[in-house]
Amino acid sequence: MFKWLRQLRALPPIPEAAWKATLERYAFLGELPHAAQQKLRTFTAEFLRDKQFHGTQGFVITDEVALAIAAQAVLPVLDLKGGLDWYDDFVGIVVHPSEVVARRKIVDEAQVVHEYDEVVAGEAMDRGPVMLSWQDVLASGITTNGGYNVVIHEFAHKIDMRGGDADGCPPLPAGFAGKSSAREARAAWLAVLQPAYDGFREKTILADRFGADPPWLDEYGATSISEFFAVACEAYFVNRPNFARDFPAVVALFDEFFRPKQG
Repeated sequence: MFKWLRQLRALPPIPEAAWKATLERYAFLGELPHAAQQKLRTFTAEFLRDKQFHGTQGFVITDEVALAIAAQAVLPVLDLKGGLDWYDDFVGIVVHPSEVVARRKIVDEAQVVHEYDEVVAGEAMDRGPVMLSWQDVLASGITTNGGYNVVIHEFAHKIDMRGGDADGCPPLPAGFAGKSSAREARAAWLAVLQPAYDGFREKTILADRFGADPPWLDEYGATSISEFFAVACEAYFVNRPNFARDFPAVVALFDEFFRPKQG
C-alpha cells in the first residue's frame, strides 16, 4: 500500500495503562529518555495500524501481545532515516504460543541435500512475514542480562535483508563512515563486524570443545555473520553496558548506523 494512503488512516489509540505496563515489563523500553518514549509510542501506533497479526494453534492476539511485539519491533528503527519504511516490505506477523519445529533443507558443497528439523523461536522471511513465539517474546522482559530478545533479533534480520540476502550488512546511507561509495562503506562495516564475529565464534568453539567459559551472548550468533549481526543487535538495544564492554568497536559502528548524529 502506498505510504500516503496509510497516512489517511487514523492511528489506533494506545491506552495509558497498557503503555505503562509494556514499559514496565520490558525495562529497556522504560529506561529510554522521555522524548524517545514519546517517539516510540507514535511509531508503535503506526506499526499497529499498518501490520496484521495472526495467531496460530488457537493463540489469541490480545492487545498485550500486539503492543509488546510492536513496541520492541520499532525500537531499532527509532532513529534510522526512513523510520518504519524499513519494514514496508511485509504486513503479516504470525505469533505461535511457543517455539515451533521448522523443517530445513540445505545443499552442501558436494550438492548433497540434507534435511533436518530445527526448533525456532522466530523467523524473518525475505519480503514475507515475521514469525514469533509468544513465550519467547514474553521472556524478553527477563532475559536482558543475556542480551536476548527475539523480536529485535528477527526485525534486525528484516533490516539486514533490505539490501538483499541477509549477510550481516544492512543498506548503508550515503557517506557512512566518511566513505564516498556504497562499496567502501560496506568494506568499512565488515572491517569491524567480521573480526568481532570471528572472535565470538572462536570463543564459542573453545567453550563447546574445550570447556572454556562460554560467552554471555547467545551462541547462535556463531552460526553465521548474519546471525551474529542479529544477536549483536539484541544486546546493543537491551544490554548496552555489557555489549559495550565486550564489543566497543561494534557499539561505535552501530551508533553511527542506528543513532546517527543529526545535523
